[in-house]
Amino acid sequence: MSGPRRSAAQFAPAAFALALAAGGCARTGGDGVTLRFWAMGREGEVVAELVRDFEREHPGVRVEVQQIPWSAAHEKLLTGYVGGSTPDITQLGNTWIAEFAALNALEPLDTRMSASGGTADTSWFPGILETNVVDGVTYGVPWYVDTRVLFYRKDLLARAGYDRMPHTWREWKEALHAIKGVVGEHRYGVFLPTNEFMQPVIFGLQNRSPLLAEHGTRGAFSEPAFRRAFEFYVELFREGLAPPIGNAEIANMYQEFARGYFAMMITGPWNLGEFARRLPDSLSDAWGTAPLPGPDGPGESIAGGSSLVLMRGSKHKAEAWRLVEFLSRPDVQVRFWELTGDLPARVEAWDDPALAADPRVAAFREQLERAVPAPRVPEWEQIANLLQDRAEAVIRGAVPLDTALVRFDRDVDRLLEKRRWMLEREGIGAAAPARAGGPAG
Repeated sequence: MSGPRRSAAQFAPAAFALALAAGGCARTGGDGVTLRFWAMGREGEVVAELVRDFEREHPGVRVEVQQIPWSAAHEKLLTGYVGGSTPDITQLGNTWIAEFAALNALEPLDTRMSASGGTADTSWFPGILETNVVDGVTYGVPWYVDTRVLFYRKDLLARAGYDRMPHTWREWKEALHAIKGVVGEHRYGVFLPTNEFMQPVIFGLQNRSPLLAEHGTRGAFSEPAFRRAFEFYVELFREGLAPPIGNAEIANMYQEFARGYFAMMITGPWNLGEFARRLPDSLSDAWGTAPLPGPDGPGESIAGGSSLVLMRGSKHKAEAWRLVEFLSRPDVQVRFWELTGDLPARVEAWDDPALAADPRVAAFREQLERAVPAPRVPEWEQIANLLQDRAEAVIRGAVPLDTALVRFDRDVDRLLEKRRWMLEREGIGAAAPARAGGPAG
């Protein structure tokens, strides 16, 4: 889901013209309905096993699962939309929801969700559910969730004099300085890869920056809320607490964590399994996870993951919705987690003893209550990738901080020019908020 792409606004006119002639997506055989389901990566392998149980519960419905690599998924979905060959149901990264909603490719789900006891609003973490809402309309149901927490060396933090992870930026920075004093001049407190945009985005959200202003039509990166967060981020490098390098400049992240080159990093749930497999047995009890500190207390983190959506062109939406309900059941969500390691989107699934008893997983459970969405505009991934470049230039001293943010806002304003024009035509006021909900807390 990385790299710049054509925006939905650029793609929509041609796509809409071709899609007018689109036919149905699922076939009806003599013995019932066949649903087409596109799923990405490892999830595509696993869900094929789960849908067999769905078919046993619904004898008249057969599900054809097509596994698609994440690297090809975005282009295949767009091509399928243009050609009128989209599936009935698909997995969609929640940063893509706004784009496909703008294309009018997705079926609104509010009515179905309100009528379904198994997919009520209260079943989901609020920030995760918000990623599926665009202009007040729900287009997706969370399937699995993703957010970022701190992975850290408990032993190094203890040697620095701390028995728990600090809760505020000030305390966290003090702890990083203390760790630096323990590990030495050429080692670091935290690894924040300079080729990732996620960390400055998270700090901005924590400091109540909307990131985008005027209904998501202009940048808000030079405004005080984001500027202070970005300054904090850059200070971690300038004070020698984080190495000014990207992922490609470190030989093996897990080995460097094990040897104490850095004591912490901000990452996601996929690394729970990777750390357990890749770290030496001698460190099996020496690392842990913790929710992120914030400006004045426990902080927010980004809301991520994948959702299930119904394609508007499907002729079997009722059957496809039953499949969504099945995959959303807490027992099925727990089984999905056991097979993939993907964290459940259903709050009730977290009561399962295997999830509730693991302290490293518990940090994610706590953080998910303070997960907030990035702006839901089709251009967001382009903006985020551009932020990564601008941030690295500041970290390396090539551009002054304030100059970089002012220039970045201008770049963002240019990227969003077509969005401003479209909203002005629709009569949407510039005073509307940039995203449906602000940070929790």
